[in-house]
Amino acid sequence: MTSWRFSKLALALALGGAVTAGAGMALADRGAGGARGAQMPFEEIDADGDGRVTAAEMEAYRDARLAEADANGDGALDKAELIAAAEARRAARLARMADRMLERRDADGDGKLSAEELAEAGRGMRLFERLDADGDGAVTEAEVAAMHGARMGRHGGGDRHGHDGRGPGPRWFGD
Repeated sequence: MTSWRFSKLALALALGGAVTAGAGMALADRGAGGARGAQMPFEEIDADGDGRVTAAEMEAYRDARLAEADANGDGALDKAELIAAAEARRAARLARMADRMLERRDADGDGKLSAEELAEAGRGMRLFERLDADGDGAVTEAEVAAMHGARMGRHGGGDRHGHDGRGPGPRWFGD
């Protein structure tokens, strides 16, 4: 099972007991992690390493995440704790991204990206060239809007969740 599919399964299992505090953790992941949902590594949840996740292992994982985020120890997550947990996951994700960028682009190994090393990547100029539809050396708002429209068309229109901008968004959870 792919990690994406397992993440969805793990999220569904965690939310199965929506009245538990663990569901709050899954919701915090949802907000911080974007559309991909909670990222729960299989190996971390599979405590006994048998290649299967039991309900007890899932509950233990949820409880451990709750305890980790419960700064005041009251057994529940308040708004500040939910925000802090989401920010910690975001900071860890950004640190991994920065490490990958340095590994790929830091040609002289000094732990910094110089203007030359950044220019070597060339991504910014490639994007500029794609945006500059008429090739006049400048990008207009209309060219940016056209690129955005083309991207939306390739992805079936709407946002990543299939919402087309009209009415309420998708219903993630029943009423």
